Amino acid sequence: MLRLAHRGDWRQAPENTLEALVAAMAVPGCDGVEFDVRLSRDGVPVLLHDETLARVQGRTARVEALTAAELAGHGIPALEAVLRVLPGTAFLDVELKGDDHGEVTAAVLRAARGEAPRRAVLSSFEGPTLAVMADRLPGWTRWLNAEDLSPATISLAVGLGCRGISVIWGAITPASMGAAGAAGLDVAAWTVRRRATYDRLARLGVVAACVEAAALDGDIDGPGATGAMAGGGTR
Repeated sequence: MLRLAHRGDWRQAPENTLEALVAAMAVPGCDGVEFDVRLSRDGVPVLLHDETLARVQGRTARVEALTAAELAGHGIPALEAVLRVLPGTAFLDVELKGDDHGEVTAAVLRAARGEAPRRAVLSSFEGPTLAVMADRLPGWTRWLNAEDLSPATISLAVGLGCRGISVIWGAITPASMGAAGAAGLDVAAWTVRRRATYDRLARLGVVAACVEAAALDGDIDGPGATGAMAGGGTR
């Protein structure tokens, strides 16, 4: 099972920054990174999870209100810069936030990883975004992000032509894995912090797990792995 750093190693630097992603890939046992992509005011794909800069950068502005240059001044990197720095061996889970991604995002990804990369996936909660990317990057693997593995979710993923579903770890059971497998879908998990959870998912045949920073070096039961965030969090 692939171990993917959720927004990088934010013990070393703020999440979704160049420094956090590079730091994650320096940790033994880390197979790749998951990061979030939105569009700036001038249409440049940049890395940011939230709709605003409030939580991480301490600014109230919305990402689409600022240009890529202005966002860079707040430490928010362009997707192109991130792909230029990360090694080709890194597995990439590129989560597309919003439903406005098109040829610009596709062109950046295509230039960096080619038409049909083996170590990269596109993921999104947005069905329309995945449908657009099926046309723009038909050779790229796509995962539907979801909070369950219900028949409706499985049907949606199949209808979109996705290879898999990336789902909150608590929704993964032998029965739900069986249902997804019967539909020809891989299952990935988010977001894991406990070793017991990680090991259970591996035994069930989950293909990849987004793990929090404390889990990167194997100390999944380490400091902070208690309470509401002990087993999962936001995608």
